[in-house]
Amino acid sequence: MLETAIKIIKPKFCESYLDLTAGYGGHARAFLGITKNYGGSVLVDRDAFAIQQLGDFKELGAEIANQNFLAAARELVAEKRRFDIILMDIGVSSPQLDNSERGFSFSKPGPLDMRMDRRQSLSADTVVNTWGESELTDIFVEYGEEARAFSRTVAKSIVQNRPIVDTVQLAKLVSDLSRRKQRVHPATRIFQAIRIAVNDELGELSGTLELLPELLNPGGRVGIISFHSLEDRLVKQYFRSQASLGLESTFEPVTKKPISGGDHDENPRARSAKLRVYRRI
Repeated sequence: MLETAIKIIKPKFCESYLDLTAGYGGHARAFLGITKNYGGSVLVDRDAFAIQQLGDFKELGAEIANQNFLAAARELVAEKRRFDIILMDIGVSSPQLDNSERGFSFSKPGPLDMRMDRRQSLSADTVVNTWGESELTDIFVEYGEEARAFSRTVAKSIVQNRPIVDTVQLAKLVSDLSRRKQRVHPATRIFQAIRIAVNDELGELSGTLELLPELLNPGGRVGIISFHSLEDRLVKQYFRSQASLGLESTFEPVTKKPISGGDHDENPRARSAKLRVYRRI
């Protein structure tokens, strides 16, 4: 979605840039290559390994923050900082998925971790091996968008088969319970639900959306890339509520409908991505 984001957001020379999900710097490198305003820009990521990859930006004058994006947004608001461009690329990154030691994927054996910030205490192991059956059922329904009957069956089986020791054991447990024929692995939504719960992804996104009016200069643009319906729904609902304010609205849409990664990206992992862009009035 990088080329699409550049084309729609239209960064200009000297504009300030806030990347709330900097990752390994791919988006930041492209945007700052145009704006050249390193000193007026901030790159945020909660993953310490990602922060280590952003050293060249720091050398050029950009501020680097090892925080979750809600905490960073709150600090920037308190400091009365404003930006011309804000980018949020929500969700787990490819390097995190590819590193089996992080526990985000079930393609290889790995620990039940799933923490984007490994300094936090709550991990997938805590969720899987200590949470109650009803709590597990609820997150599978709410965050995994699984049917309640299947969610309840999975939760009961997890509790009965504790301790679950790694990602492959958990994925097999779910797969053995599924009778549905589907293109994706039957454990995909269960893993998504656990990851969202571990990292409070929806709570963090919702809180950050509320701070956007205080973080953007008039005429500034925010681009948000989401990868599943729960994230996109939160984004859509927030900006729809803004539009309902009429003359008091602080945003206007740049994209009338979300731009799909399936139409613009050859990376299979980006096919489910949706980009929405809004301008601060």
